[in-house]
Amino acid sequence: VQLQASGGGLVQPGGSLRLSCAASGSIFSINVMGWYRQVPGKQRELVATITNGISTKYTDSVKGRFTISRDNTKNTVYLQMNSLKPEDTAVYYCGAGRFFPQYWGQGTLVTVSS
Repeated sequence: VQLQASGGGLVQPGGSLRLSCAASGSIFSINVMGWYRQVPGKQRELVATITNGISTKYTDSVKGRFTISRDNTKNTVYLQMNSLKPEDTAVYYCGAGRFFPQYWGQGTLVTVSS
């Protein structure tokens, strides 16, 4: 399975970005897709996951601001990020697997700064 992430960039506080992660290869084995983020010196943390294209989970700090969705026709998962805060600044990684992340995409940097 290969994951190709895109959509990061520089945005001002309060702004929005949408991340995309396209999956290819043996995707029939993938039940869970999600986004994780990491800042220097800290562990990678879960941001949001979507299971079987339906059930979603979010870390508390992004609830009400971020929305994860999956387009099965395009084998792509999206993360719509609204009301961005400076503390959302991180490298965001797409992860996918049967029950937990087994495959990772390359990171995409999101910087929230004025």
